[in-house]
Amino acid sequence: MTKNEKVTFVINKLNELYPEIPIPLDHKDPYTLLVAVLLSAQCTDVRVNQITPLLFAKADNPYDMVKMSIEEIAAIIRPCGLSPMKSKGIHGLSEILIEKYNGEVPQSFEALESLPAVGHKTASVVMSQAFGVPAFPVDTHIHRLMYRWNLSNGKNVQQTEKDAKRLFPKETWNDLHLQIIWYGREYSPARGWDLEKDIITKTIGRKSVIDEILKKNAS
Repeated sequence: MTKNEKVTFVINKLNELYPEIPIPLDHKDPYTLLVAVLLSAQCTDVRVNQITPLLFAKADNPYDMVKMSIEEIAAIIRPCGLSPMKSKGIHGLSEILIEKYNGEVPQSFEALESLPAVGHKTASVVMSQAFGVPAFPVDTHIHRLMYRWNLSNGKNVQQTEKDAKRLFPKETWNDLHLQIIWYGREYSPARGWDLEKDIITKTIGRKSVIDEILKKNAS
């Protein structure tokens, strides 16, 4: 199979499996999505979705958020981990949104990435899921699967993002990055997965990855 044929196979299979694509993080607008994505760093989406209702009950916009102290925010979000850094980031970006953007989340990568605690991946998620701008945020699932599928060398997430954007048509990015995340969770997790159910890796996977799991299963 050529790389182009692999890409077509991946797109078709994911569209077949996930015709409807839920966004993993619960939110109601760009601001609540931005906060949820920030909280998701080194934390599961399930945990974030348990904590954000508690936070948003007190403050679901930057004007209410800045009325809370950093310590109050940290106390609520503690189960998400990294609460000192995340609470400072949420409070700080809320102040900047009020000062510079009339309380609105800006619709540009550059502006988003200039906010406290907002990196390229967070900005990409917001641009894609809140504003519909083509982006390909790479999380651990996408990084792992692009390597398993022999579509990227797995050096780092920056390289994986470049490879994904080069290989997949731009109009597929916003759906595809979510479909890959759901597929990774369901069929191709990091450890202990069933190659027979993981039809994409079984069909187009890197030979070394397939050999390794077959060897493990045989032992």
